[in-house]
Amino acid sequence: MCGITGWVDYRRDPTIVDEVGRAMIDTMTCRGPDAEGRYQAEHVMLGHRRLAVIDVEGGAQPMTYPDADGEIALTYSGEAYNFVELRDELRRRGHEFRTASDTEVVLHGYLEWGESLVDRLNGMYAFAIWDGRTESLLLVRDRMGIKPLYYQPIEHGILFGSEPKAIFASGLVDPVVDADGLRELFGFVKTPGTTYYRGMRELRPGHLLRFDRNGLREHRYWALEAREHTDDLDTTIATVRELLQDTVSRQLIADVPLCTLLSGGLDSSVITALAQQSLHARGAGPVRSFAVDFVGQTERFQPDFMRDTPDAPYVADLAAHVGADHTDVVLSTSDLMDPAARRAALAARDAPPLGDMDTSLYLLFQAIRERSTVALSGESADEVFGGYKQFHDPEIVAMPTFPWLALRRRTRDRGGLAALLDPDLTRTLDLETYVADRYADALAEVPRLDGETGLERRMREVCHLHLTRFVQILLDRKDRMSMAVGLEVRVPFCDHRLVQYVFNTPWAMKTFDGREKSLLRAAGRDVLPQSVVDRVKSPYPSTQDPTYHQALRESVQKLLADHAAAGLRLFDADVVGRLAEAPPSSGQLGRMGLELVLNTTAWLDHQNATLAV
Repeated sequence: MCGITGWVDYRRDPTIVDEVGRAMIDTMTCRGPDAEGRYQAEHVMLGHRRLAVIDVEGGAQPMTYPDADGEIALTYSGEAYNFVELRDELRRRGHEFRTASDTEVVLHGYLEWGESLVDRLNGMYAFAIWDGRTESLLLVRDRMGIKPLYYQPIEHGILFGSEPKAIFASGLVDPVVDADGLRELFGFVKTPGTTYYRGMRELRPGHLLRFDRNGLREHRYWALEAREHTDDLDTTIATVRELLQDTVSRQLIADVPLCTLLSGGLDSSVITALAQQSLHARGAGPVRSFAVDFVGQTERFQPDFMRDTPDAPYVADLAAHVGADHTDVVLSTSDLMDPAARRAALAARDAPPLGDMDTSLYLLFQAIRERSTVALSGESADEVFGGYKQFHDPEIVAMPTFPWLALRRRTRDRGGLAALLDPDLTRTLDLETYVADRYADALAEVPRLDGETGLERRMREVCHLHLTRFVQILLDRKDRMSMAVGLEVRVPFCDHRLVQYVFNTPWAMKTFDGREKSLLRAAGRDVLPQSVVDRVKSPYPSTQDPTYHQALRESVQKLLADHAAAGLRLFDADVVGRLAEAPPSSGQLGRMGLELVLNTTAWLDHQNATLAV
């Protein structure tokens, strides 16, 4: 896994502005601590920072191929899990390889198939190819958007990078957050392609972009399709299991130490158990696993609307069941409030962090990186198989909005977070209209099956909304927190073959046992302890230590007293002040509000962003 960046300019020569390329590449150091490289030619600079995972010695980048009509150069981030098969096919077509890396396979794949290479890749990736024969740039992002890729058109050119900070480091554009950026931030809808910054775009999942002297053209090469599902239940369960086994086996390929992320939930437990099976079959193992926990969490755990049980007992059950080499990373309030850790999470995100859940994830990944370079995660199973509460509440399902927003408003928010905003800003943003418009756009993208009506039709919509919007929030979080410490996290549940197959299974089949994620539970039941099979869905953990809430209150009180943060003008000072004085018993809403104020103001200060509202 790596960080990529670049600059194309048809009026200026990027090769003579050395400090620009250096600054852009340096922002990617955390994503690629092992090596760096730069490709320069007339009109183009490509930068790369490498995290060596496959072919440690031979996979240096950017990678080039000489051609009589112009050199081709590739800067690549990610993994092509089917690179061995593709390399064999390319060899049969006459290609010769100097390395054992998947990067070289992608480069030769482009030479052989051009843009249609993307139809053959299985993996997570974001890459850029400069084609000197046509003096054009190709940007590509994987089907599910696992790896990020941002770009910003400029006069006579384009800038791109794995993270916004690479683009801003060029000095050619400044971070400006306007009303649309704030609408995305406070609306929590994750419109594909948008960012919080004026003029900057995120390449949409399953899309490629070609840029040349005629401008840019973005093209969708993959999207979920509506197909009739003809397999019976037993065949469907067997197919899910087969796809999972193949995907996990492929994603265990690495030339560096790897592990799994284990929460004791169904998703991560299936991945860990299947990984152990695959490693054992190869004569390797045991699987190494890691979990995050909080001091005293199990002993003082109180069930709430989101979480019925603590993770630790189920983590222990699964680890013992499969014989994993397991490590618990246990965090305290002082760890979560540590200024260095919070700054690191903030810097990694280029956006306001999600409070203790981001800080704890960063600290978990930091601890894992001491023993492993690659981790397999259970992320995205809820979106694929229907795991969240909002999938199973008829009242929420029927609401004409994004289901996660309906759940938040009904159970936790109740409009409270919106009430924190400055009244004039609230009128300017008109979030209700913005969210409604984005919801209408999202529904218009849903593929339809002829004759599908009622609940099945609605649940296809709900699944599509989660697979194209909500999952992006979580994948971006996972990528940023992991790459901030140079850890590659793979997500087997995002294999596009699995996602497409399960998307078309009827909702009645997805819930055939009367529970969430029925197909996944049935497909993995035989490798799990009964306690995990029976466990109800529990999201990523959040500390219940009341001293954490108190620390947030004190931080917001200090922020209000200093009057130094420019971002404070986004909020109603009186409402925020009352929230900071309220006791921890005010619950999750109060904590979410405090985190929102702290993290939004810290983000704007860190980015030195201009507020254009």
